[in-house]
Amino acid sequence: MTATDISEAELLTRVLSALLREDVVGLRTQSTTVHEQDGSWLRLPTGGDALLLPVTEDGFQCLYAARRPVLVRESDGAELTGYESVLGALRELADPEDRGGFDAFTEECRQTLATMRLHAATRAEVMARLTDEPGLGGSLAYDTLAARHDHPVYPTARGRSGLTEEQLRAYAPEFRPRFALRWLAVPRDEVVLAGKLPEFWPTPDTLGLPGLRDTHVTLPVHPLTVDALPGGTVLADRACLDVVPTLSMRTVATVADPSVHLKLPLATATLGLRNKRTIKPGTLVDGAVGQRLLEAVIAREPRFQETVLHADETTYAHAGHELLAVLCRRYPAGLDDSTVVPLAALLAEAPDGRLVIDGIADRYYDGDPLALLDAALTLLFDWQTTLFGYGIALESHQQNVSLVLRPGSLRLLFKDNDGPRVNAERLDAVLPGPWDFDDARILGTDDGPVADVFATITLHLCAASYAFGLPRYRRALLDLVRARLAEAVDRLGGDAADVLRARLLDAPELPVKAMVSAGTLLSKERSGAADINKHYTTGPNYLRRMEGSA
Repeated sequence: MTATDISEAELLTRVLSALLREDVVGLRTQSTTVHEQDGSWLRLPTGGDALLLPVTEDGFQCLYAARRPVLVRESDGAELTGYESVLGALRELADPEDRGGFDAFTEECRQTLATMRLHAATRAEVMARLTDEPGLGGSLAYDTLAARHDHPVYPTARGRSGLTEEQLRAYAPEFRPRFALRWLAVPRDEVVLAGKLPEFWPTPDTLGLPGLRDTHVTLPVHPLTVDALPGGTVLADRACLDVVPTLSMRTVATVADPSVHLKLPLATATLGLRNKRTIKPGTLVDGAVGQRLLEAVIAREPRFQETVLHADETTYAHAGHELLAVLCRRYPAGLDDSTVVPLAALLAEAPDGRLVIDGIADRYYDGDPLALLDAALTLLFDWQTTLFGYGIALESHQQNVSLVLRPGSLRLLFKDNDGPRVNAERLDAVLPGPWDFDDARILGTDDGPVADVFATITLHLCAASYAFGLPRYRRALLDLVRARLAEAVDRLGGDAADVLRARLLDAPELPVKAMVSAGTLLSKERSGAADINKHYTTGPNYLRRMEGSA
């Protein structure tokens, strides 16, 4: 099999597993299991015919995963081995009003496959440019590696809607580019500014816009967004401020000071057609409120003051438009002598061909990845269960949490606090507000949505994904995840612990994100998703012991 064929086979296997997990066109609930000599198959009746999917036992958010990249038509034995033919066959089973979503997802697969092939073709040249250095500057190399690694759940995460190969090479983190930002001058009375902008912020004069110093504020613009800008603003001809993209792509690190990152609107989508990378002004407000809330919790929980770090997200500016906004994120001082690794990079392939986690374990944990993950999970679960006691669950997925490592020391670094779920009744009992979040979906009055975010983000993505992503350690890591979570829940105590125990440790099923359905396949009206990033189906609870196995 050629490298090109391998890329498509890998993509289609992930796509089939995701569609099975999300029960698209009844693939999970309307199929029956057929055991053949080569293994198990799912048989989905389709009127007078049936489709057959080869599967293997999995357990990570779904009982089964695709075993081979193929759908077989039962009537004539025809094998569908390309994403276009597979999605075309499933599209015919969908309601007519949903078929446009299948067309959109087919395009998503095309873009992702092209990106995967580009990654394979450019690996050597990009790896040769990466340097091993400490601090936040060195963390950008790990972002590059993570961007070349697949998402634990979303099958087409490497694709970015509408971007060409030239644009990817110039601006995407997996190519480690460096570029200068464009700038707008916006009338001062139209701009909402919170906090103090960095000293390096250019003035209109610096940008070649004389006469606007006293009347306008400058806002940075990602080069990819320039052509989509609304009218009524003044775009400077002169680019200014060199930056490097981080894993999120729309967030860039300033070359002059890697501890300052700028989150900018990007006119594209990732993790689903409806997952736009623009910035709604309200999310800037929510990020700042979320940070103040976490600071208030840590003030009451001093054991986390030295071990749980947070980027400052209280400085931002916007002009009331989702393409006219910027978040100025400042990282804490004192990280220059540390290795800073996003969780999303741990299972990525390093330049030497090993996994990142193996190299980090060699450096800090005597070559033992289990010891590294044990330390990380112990602190992660202690912090997140403590937050749950306050009624809070963070959307702190692998991209938003980094390990901060020095010899004999592990800390966690968090960012992006704009999408939590909060049980206001539990929070108000210990930290009365007002907590003025802009998004009405954040504050609720029960534990259910909070526990769902804990399960789908902290448990699935930041813990169990390593057990299933490291097959050689799977049993040991599942035991470790359960043990460390149980210890944290017991330490929490009270009725909050009872909720977590019932909904996570002992529940027969766990909530699972239905990201493809909510993000691309179905409209919000059809999926019923109030938030496409918090729309769920269910899957098996891998933390429960069944017949003596983990």
